[in-house]
Formats: sequence, C-alpha cells, structure tokens
Amino acid sequence: MAKYKYDNYRDYLAGARFIERMADWLQQFKQSDRQAAYDYIRNHLVFISLAEIRHLVDRFYPEIIEKTLINEVSTQLGVPNYLIWTHPRAREELRSAMRRTLFLGLSDGARMDTFRRLNEGRVSNEQVLIATQMSDPKWTDVLNKLREDEKNPEARFCRAFLVDDFVGSGKTLLRWKENDQVWDGKLWKFWNESARFFGSHFEPNWSLHVHHYLAGYDGASRVRETNKRASESLRGEWFPSIAFTFGLILPESLPIDEKRDSAFWSITDRYYDPAIETKATAVGGEHVRRGFGGCGLPLVLEHNTPNNSISLIWAETVGKGGKHAMRPLFRRAQRHW
Repeated sequence: MAKYKYDNYRDYLAGARFIERMADWLQQFKQSDRQAAYDYIRNHLVFISLAEIRHLVDRFYPEIIEKTLINEVSTQLGVPNYLIWTHPRAREELRSAMRRTLFLGLSDGARMDTFRRLNEGRVSNEQVLIATQMSDPKWTDVLNKLREDEKNPEARFCRAFLVDDFVGSGKTLLRWKENDQVWDGKLWKFWNESARFFGSHFEPNWSLHVHHYLAGYDGASRVRETNKRASESLRGEWFPSIAFTFGLILPESLPIDEKRDSAFWSITDRYYDPAIETKATAVGGEHVRRGFGGCGLPLVLEHNTPNNSISLIWAETVGKGGKHAMRPLFRRAQRHW
C-alpha cells in the first residue's frame, strides 16, 4: 500500500516516505500504545490518490452536469428524459444550456484546470473560473463572451456550479456565527460579494449548484440543513434555487468511534498538544483532538490532509510547556498547493 498509494503523498520527499514516516510517527507513543496506533492506521486509513481524485473530477460531467442539463431541457421541451434525443431541438437546446452555465472554483482543490482539460470541446474556457471572487471587469467580460457565442445581445447565464474538493463539517462552506449574529462561510461570501451581478448576468429563475468531489457523511447532510436555515432566516435575500451534489460520500461508519476504537480514541486524548488550536479551529469546537468540528476522519488526500482528520495524523508541534510534541504521519499544509 505504501508503494501503491501512500508514498505519493505530495509532502513526502525522497528518503522520507511512508515507511520512514510511520516508524517516526510510532516512536512518539509509549511502547504500550504503539500497537493500537499501528492497528488503527492499518485498518482504517483512507487515502484518496491522485488517480482517484482525477476520476471524481472526470465523473463530474456525465454524472452531475449532463444529467442536470437533460432534466431541465427535457422539462422545457415537454418530453421524458429517455426520449430527449428524439426531439429535433434537443441537441441545440442542450448546447445552449451548457454554454449558459458558469463554473467557479471554491478553492485550489477544485481542480478547475483538470476539469477544463477533461471537458475540452464541451466546456468553453470563458465559462470556467478558478475563483468566486471576480472584479467588475471580469464579470462584464464573461457575460460579453457568452453573448458573442450565443449571438444574442440579451443572453444571460441560467445556472452556476460552485466546485470544491472536500466538505467535512460543512462549517467552512456555510455557518451561523452565534457571537456576531451573522452568517459566514464560502457560500455566504459568494452571495455577499456577487449578488449585485445576479440580476444583470443571470436569468430570473437561475439555479446554483454546489458540488464537492468528496464529502464526509455528516457534512453532506449538514450543508443542506444549514442552507435551509439560511434561506429561512434571510427571507428572500438568498439564492432562488440551490442544490448540493457530491461525487463520493464517505461511509457513516468511517469516523473514529469512542467505543469501537476505544484504544486509539484514548491515544488521541493523551498525545495532544493544544498549540495546534487557533482562532480558525475554534469555529469547529473547543479542541481538534479528532479534527476540526470533531469529524474524526482517518482521511488523507494525496495533495493535503484535511483538518477534519484526526489531528495525530497531520499535526506537528514542538511540545512547549511540557505538552506532547506531535509528529505527523501525513503533515498538513495550511493552504492547498
């Protein structure tokens, strides 16, 4: 497994790959705790490789985008999905619907460059944007290019996809800040910064689709619940239509369990350094022993380890004030590469 997957972790260097890191990682524990730590990693670690991430990006078009377009166009044409290709206007309507779709990345992990390359000929470069924060001239530019391609000076976008690699707790995407009594998160920022363009750049009944290639089981349901609360509390000052989709939802049984994994659970308590706690991690709870938001995931992505994963997997500290000096098995970069 080290050769097939783990050695490809992007933070690893020659001479210090998985086997060497594993030996060093285990040495931070007392002899009596090493077997439990080893067993937990051996039996529960989920490592998403570059090939698997690329596969999730590749499946985004046929499994999510194309089905969304077919559903909308078949309704528009008044034919069942399975008969759409019998309609003489279907091909042109689908082409137009695709061109009137905007794709925006929510982070570097969205792999918008890979998405664009995999869908060359289907998706125009002008409708794929690496970030949601755009200047006024850029908003004007994407609309003008749409109207040029559609040969229609009144053309506007009918949907937008916000894309990211992973959602764990869902709090980074959207959350209610109780102390400040305000909404926050990537989704709220997109609304707050871009709502002034929605009336001019999008059709009145436009739809927003938020897609993650990978999601924790709890996070997938939590984002829908939080969005429902936001929609109700904002009373119309929110997206008119929003849908959440996922390439892969991790099993409900994956997170560490206090009873089932009691030996390693206690290790995460005893070998913990509060120095890794920051103002940002406080959003997810009092501590990050089992990761941000208490997600407790034994998860590693090939380009980085999510902070929703168990902190012993990714944290690195010097152990000041008599605290345990945490050694990472897969060191986490605070920002995606």
